[in-house]
Amino acid sequence: MKNYLLLSMVLLVGLFTQAQAPQKMSYQAVLRNSNDSLLISTPVGMRISLVQSSPTGTVVYSETQTATTNANGLVSLQIGMGTAVSGTFSGIDWAAGPYYVKTETDLNGGNNYTITSSNELLSVPYALF
Repeated sequence: MKNYLLLSMVLLVGLFTQAQAPQKMSYQAVLRNSNDSLLISTPVGMRISLVQSSPTGTVVYSETQTATTNANGLVSLQIGMGTAVSGTFSGIDWAAGPYYVKTETDLNGGNNYTITSSNELLSVPYALF
């Protein structure tokens, strides 16, 4: 009887709990100014977009963030944790890729984005698919 009760409790707990993937992913970039000098300990404004199909395809999610570069000019962000501009990170259909990460950067910390880059996500974040 004890074994049956224990097994029943384990099954019930399993039914009511599900593993949840974090709704964010890491992004890093080294930033340089127009003189090719590293931006050290500098606040920067960024708009990050996840674009479907091609670098100029449909934006399925976009957000803005302000971050500060470190002593090596490195900026580290968690895409999905910024201020949403359009779409929701949790609403992305990862099976409908390919997807590209498009970044737009303002080296003065605002939203006058002058540097644009787009790179394909070569593998789907492990737990979101």
